[in-house]
Amino acid sequence: MQKITLGKTGLVMNKNGFGALPVQRVSKRDAVYLLQKAFYYGINYFDTARMYTDSEEKIGAAFEYIREKIIISTKTAAKDVESFWTELEMSLKNLRTDFIDIYQFHNPAFCPKPGDGSGLYEAMEEAKKQGKIKHIGITNHRYSVAEEAVESGLYETVQFPFSYLAGEREKKIVDMCKEKNIGFIAMKALSGGLITNSALAYAYMSGFGHVEPIWGIQREEELDEFLSYQENPPVLTDGMKEEIEKEKKELAGDFCRGCGYCMPCPAGIEINNCARMSLLLRRAPKERYLEAEWQEKMKKIEECLHCGKCKGKCPYGLDTPKLLEKNYEDYKTFL
Repeated sequence: MQKITLGKTGLVMNKNGFGALPVQRVSKRDAVYLLQKAFYYGINYFDTARMYTDSEEKIGAAFEYIREKIIISTKTAAKDVESFWTELEMSLKNLRTDFIDIYQFHNPAFCPKPGDGSGLYEAMEEAKKQGKIKHIGITNHRYSVAEEAVESGLYETVQFPFSYLAGEREKKIVDMCKEKNIGFIAMKALSGGLITNSALAYAYMSGFGHVEPIWGIQREEELDEFLSYQENPPVLTDGMKEEIEKEKKELAGDFCRGCGYCMPCPAGIEINNCARMSLLLRRAPKERYLEAEWQEKMKKIEECLHCGKCKGKCPYGLDTPKLLEKNYEDYKTFL
């Protein structure tokens, strides 16, 4: 079983991290079963966020009595000090714990620092002083914020999208973290569902000894896939490397990563999936995306207000209204 030490935090964790965003979509009973099975088979790191509806509550229900045996990270999207403390206390209550191992700023538009006027970083330091959090982290989808966070030396962990589809700028952030002994947590390790070969994804991540990937897990068969790699880890072969290059060429250019920071849409469009429908149809079993439910979701694109709010919030600078239109026209050719 491959393990890593997460940078200067000193936390030792299974190379398989459990991304708990998807457990908000299943019943509490099923979520607790999944989480406890993951722990039983060696996974000891679980990542969630205050924003993920009841995900924290499900983790609390699963692990209240074995808290000292697991590592939990969660996130706050607070924009002021009062909200920071409210969210922290709520997370502690939901997780049924006295402390959080890694507390992360959740995709802020800027890099919080002491003296910046927001008071947010000072609140993090005070929470750490009080023992309510052990380590300070940050998550982001913006290159500039992630790079600034690494360079600042203020953060013990950085969570950023990283997969075998990553470009040079993402790899630069990974390398910067290694140089400064900052824990790098890889979100979107399956690129929001565009990567369908989990063995290839796992083998690629194994080549980065300081990177901790978190796999978004919702179903038992998904969990079983990653658990199987612990005993029989896939090795990155020349054939696999060729497949990666082929995939990178196919997905070259601007495409929606499905991060969801463009949401909510005032017209009710599920932008984070509809804007990448062409890729989903070609890279995953397409039958489910052609069902009535998805036809209705795609038809919603006709109601786009062209308000530009989604475009303004996209951390990748994509022209989302244009992407929606393009994907809708393509989608209709499959019906």
